[in-house]
Amino acid sequence: METSGESQQELSLDSPQGSGDGGAGKSSSRRLGLVVTGLLGGSLVALYAVAAPFVLPALRKVCLPFVPATTAQVENVLGVLRARSGTLVDIGSGDGRIVIAAAKRGFQASGFELNPWLVWYSRYKAWREGVHCSSSFHISDLWKVSFAQYSNVVIFGVPQMMDQLELKLASELPSSAKVVACRFPFPTWVPENTAGEGIDTVWVYDARTFKSQLQQGMTRKTMPEQEDT
Repeated sequence: METSGESQQELSLDSPQGSGDGGAGKSSSRRLGLVVTGLLGGSLVALYAVAAPFVLPALRKVCLPFVPATTAQVENVLGVLRARSGTLVDIGSGDGRIVIAAAKRGFQASGFELNPWLVWYSRYKAWREGVHCSSSFHISDLWKVSFAQYSNVVIFGVPQMMDQLELKLASELPSSAKVVACRFPFPTWVPENTAGEGIDTVWVYDARTFKSQLQQGMTRKTMPEQEDT
């Protein structure tokens, strides 16, 4: 009987130790789960912070998606502007390669880009290439900027925006300006020159021509009203 009692006491003494180990294991599992959840949540937040500036512009009604210019496109742009000088602006400057290449050719070049990450990267590249004094990059929506001060304009546009951009540039640019469109031409303007082929084609437009077209179009619109009057 004593042996049986001692066995029961030993069992009763062992049981709390066993349950304590199980509790410690469960507590460790919970802590590990919280750590994993925290790491996963932090990673998702970081991923959103990095990706949001790239994704959100694409959700706008009219946007300039970031597609890096090819080497041939850069050469074609600089080729058609080889006799030009002064100020240059790249609308939707992306990673800044057009602006930096133009600054190396002597232009006072600027880029406007909605994506802040690309603007910061462009500024770093300009500093690394030694042209930060002759180039600048701005975080801005192109529709909220006036391009009246620029004599050379480069645009990597999309078809949905080109007709609106025609009106904006025709009303803002000086008559001495040249506009270079890459990937897609303007819908109604008549180019004075083209260079390259395929996706590397660039179209060159003279401001005197398209500003004259705009004035003629406005005149035709007002003439019927005058006749009615």
